Amino acid sequence: MLKKSYPMYVANQAITPNEDLEIFDKFNGELVTKAPLAEASHIEDAIAAAVAAEEAMAELPAYKRQEVLRYCVSEFTKRFDELAYSLCLEAGKPIVDARGEVTRLIDTFDIAAEEAVRIHGEIMPLDRTARTAGYTAYIKRVPIGACSFISPFNFPLNLAAHKVAPALAMGCPFILKPASLTPIGALLIGEVLSQTDLPKGAFSILPTNRNNSQAFTEDPRLKLMSFTGSPGVGWNLKNKAGKKKVVLELGGNAACIVDSDADLGDAVERIIHGAFYQSGQSCISVQRILIHSDIYDDFKERLVSKASGLVKGDPRDEKTFIGPMISEKEAGRLHGWIEEAKAAGATVLCGGKLENGKMLDATVMENVSMDQNLCAEEAFGPVCVLSKFTDFDAAIREVNNSKFGLQAGVFTRDLYKAQTAWDKLEVGGLMIGDVPSWRADQMPYGGVKDSGLGREGIIYAMEDMSELRHMVVRIPQK
Repeated sequence: MLKKSYPMYVANQAITPNEDLEIFDKFNGELVTKAPLAEASHIEDAIAAAVAAEEAMAELPAYKRQEVLRYCVSEFTKRFDELAYSLCLEAGKPIVDARGEVTRLIDTFDIAAEEAVRIHGEIMPLDRTARTAGYTAYIKRVPIGACSFISPFNFPLNLAAHKVAPALAMGCPFILKPASLTPIGALLIGEVLSQTDLPKGAFSILPTNRNNSQAFTEDPRLKLMSFTGSPGVGWNLKNKAGKKKVVLELGGNAACIVDSDADLGDAVERIIHGAFYQSGQSCISVQRILIHSDIYDDFKERLVSKASGLVKGDPRDEKTFIGPMISEKEAGRLHGWIEEAKAAGATVLCGGKLENGKMLDATVMENVSMDQNLCAEEAFGPVCVLSKFTDFDAAIREVNNSKFGLQAGVFTRDLYKAQTAWDKLEVGGLMIGDVPSWRADQMPYGGVKDSGLGREGIIYAMEDMSELRHMVVRIPQK
């Protein structure tokens, strides 16, 4: 069960100045708990404390940082069911998917614990000419300083973890703004961190509204801002961020190519998961599916049959695969896009119905033109669009015909086609024999074009949260 209310955290300390943020069960709409909304004064206190903690965090030995991360792993493991249940309620995430996200939360902190003690440097001989004889450079990574993090609603635990865990591993104090729709996961992370002996000011976790959140982006004392969310918001924040380093993990309309030699049974199973898990509310959800004409009809029949049988309902039910979308507004937007595509000549092969405001069927469509929102924009819901191809290179060009470039998937057994796809697809990551929705928490993750800037994944985030510092030693030559 959830508590009646949760505190926020300013400079490691739990405070409850108000209970203005109401959190609702996304399936039945019931009020389930409350949390504070941070005011501008709380955010100022948090930033000042983070800046004051920079030296202490930088001097924290690697084994101490590892101990903190390992304590988090232990506590998250003990509280596994509580964390999963909170996701189920606040995000409407089916319980099976919620357990998967808690597992990834634990994995992410565990990986960070490993990396905390192996931040490597470099020794660079400089004697490549007579002028530099006797000189050697020593290079190390140092923490960048106080960081600002803004995390989204769809993975309240794991996407917050991908900012928090590398910051702790690197020795960077931080302030975190979780999504107001789903703040509980981040506040539970804060509760565990508050039980450690991190230096005062090492972390603050502050749900707040947009009117009070400008400092997360604009305050010059913050050395890095990492944002995960929609492209429109992300690029706007970058324009306001000033001189600080910016990392953006934004949206996509991920495509999957299914070539004629693919194992259709396997491809259908993986694409069903990739398109419809947690109601398609993932930036790497399978949205566009390009199928070779030789297998198109067979693939379509199998996919539609599977999608039509997915169980929709209460996310607490073990059998539920499709839960509610995050809000009636988002569900209505996507249902509107489906209706727009239908009016323009597209065919609904299954689904397309919206019930109870937020419950949208798993929907498969074909004959959707590229200028329709369902192809051109990020659907962020349980909808995928089928099209056919005859030429593999043409399929690659069609995938690239998008302003997004996060991840893509290709089902082929042809090594040369796999290499061609890797060479030519304009994406941050390519999955061969799997869907673009797959991610391991240690790998580099991020996109190109409107899909973002920089990379997540523990060691890659740590690189962003650090700066190179070199020292040159001269030995006089006789």
